[in-house]
Amino acid sequence: MSLRVKPGPHRLAVTGIGNAMLDIITQDSHEVFRQLGLTKAAMSLIQEHQLESFYRAMGETIQVSGGSVANSIAGVAALGGTCGYIGKVARDPFGERFTHDLRSLGVELDLAMAAEDEGATGRCHVFISDDAQRTMATYLGASNQLRVSDIREDLIARSEITYVEGYLFDLPPAKQAIARVTEFAHQHDSMVALSLSDMFCVSRHRRDFLELVTHDVDVLLANETEVLTLFGVHTLEAAHAAIDDLGLLAVVTRGPHGADVSFGSGVVSVPALEVENVVDQNGAGDMFAAGFLYGLALGADPVESAQLGSLCAGEVISHLGARPESDLEDLAIEAGLL
Repeated sequence: MSLRVKPGPHRLAVTGIGNAMLDIITQDSHEVFRQLGLTKAAMSLIQEHQLESFYRAMGETIQVSGGSVANSIAGVAALGGTCGYIGKVARDPFGERFTHDLRSLGVELDLAMAAEDEGATGRCHVFISDDAQRTMATYLGASNQLRVSDIREDLIARSEITYVEGYLFDLPPAKQAIARVTEFAHQHDSMVALSLSDMFCVSRHRRDFLELVTHDVDVLLANETEVLTLFGVHTLEAAHAAIDDLGLLAVVTRGPHGADVSFGSGVVSVPALEVENVVDQNGAGDMFAAGFLYGLALGADPVESAQLGSLCAGEVISHLGARPESDLEDLAIEAGLL
């Protein structure tokens, strides 16, 4: 791939807008998540008064700045890309940790600070079972209080791609903020990419998502269950037909079966990277998005971009945690993808 046509001075490859939260991750061999009433391999929302009991139920933990799109932005940074992040945190130790972690990666931040009545910094309790499935209990807190007044255009105006997290739709203020984000992106010729985030999230906001992908989205990222839910169909063929009708560029990830890239010239399947020992699937979709979007920002075609996404996803599922441990840029160069 003859890439490395990097964005010019002061330009950003990707800016993400998402739920800013701290991931608290534990290896859950005894499936404690069931005792907490959680549905395996799904994300459940919890309230502030539940935080202490959920944290106490966890064993040894890894704590790192998280949120789906924040993970993807960390992946873009690990690939050597310039990137930005917009979100909202509280003035508490969790907010400080989130800020420090992303800034240390070289990410440009535009973080709004929550008022006292907007909750604590969001956090996601991640239970990794022995079959590498992730079960999540998420407290949105300040992260989902992103308001129109919190959105400034500087990072968006400088970005090749503006990446929006579907989870943001879980509270009305954030929906209005997303409208402002897409407005700024269109004004400044920044491509709008949307992650559908979660099947249950799609079910909750299907009408809003359909409206967004019909009018404002250039690139759609989803897994198989999410895209079937969005279009109300039972087969991937039907979903790809709906995508084609909308004129979208879309990528549908299918776990070990790789990813389907759907664009003007049809659907192309890109195989998953073979991984000898899958430890933790947490972050696989986020890292795939990082590689895919960074490839697009550098001018790669969608299939080449999906190959870069597959490499990034393969790295992150080989260890515990949703952030890369290897040098993704070196891996990509070695594989001939950068």
